[in-house]
Amino acid sequence: MGDSNPLEILQNSLLGAPIIWKGDYPYFIHPISDGIPRMEANVLRATRDLIVESVDWDKIDLVVSVEAMGLPLLAAVGEATGKPTVVIRKRTYGMKGEVKVNVSTGYSESTVYINDILSGERILIVDDVISTGGTLEPILQALEEMGVILQDIVIAIEKGEGKKRLAEERPNWPIRTLAKIEIINGKVGIIE
Repeated sequence: MGDSNPLEILQNSLLGAPIIWKGDYPYFIHPISDGIPRMEANVLRATRDLIVESVDWDKIDLVVSVEAMGLPLLAAVGEATGKPTVVIRKRTYGMKGEVKVNVSTGYSESTVYINDILSGERILIVDDVISTGGTLEPILQALEEMGVILQDIVIAIEKGEGKKRLAEERPNWPIRTLAKIEIINGKVGIIE
């Protein structure tokens, strides 16, 4: 891959992503969103660099992601910037101030737990994929209710209508994505 443009590296890695069918729904499989197939270091580095270069770090106190597939990006961004990181987990710890959030996506319901994110803190949220927005929406709502400042939200891959829907319903949420894809004829296509 002779290209050194981080966006091209991410987009090219997506174009080769395998598709599996669940009934009549095509799922793309990519190392950023699924941890398989194996992640080439240049893809993680490119995705990290796209995030790091696009954020105003003077306005960020904490970098946050949601278990599980946001974790490689969270670790890479935190290490590159020196900013502290926190993971919103799928298990309870019972720590003082823990906030429980019920999350439902198109295909599952679960609960996540927010710990050690304080009112007034300016956070950057990084995550792997937004499709319906069903995971992100209740978490952002809970963080806002906690008095946290949603300073920036960067999601690596956009698929479906979730980002567009949230932009219309919650225009104050600064949700950005790096690459937008669509499944066309059983293959991943890039939407500019």
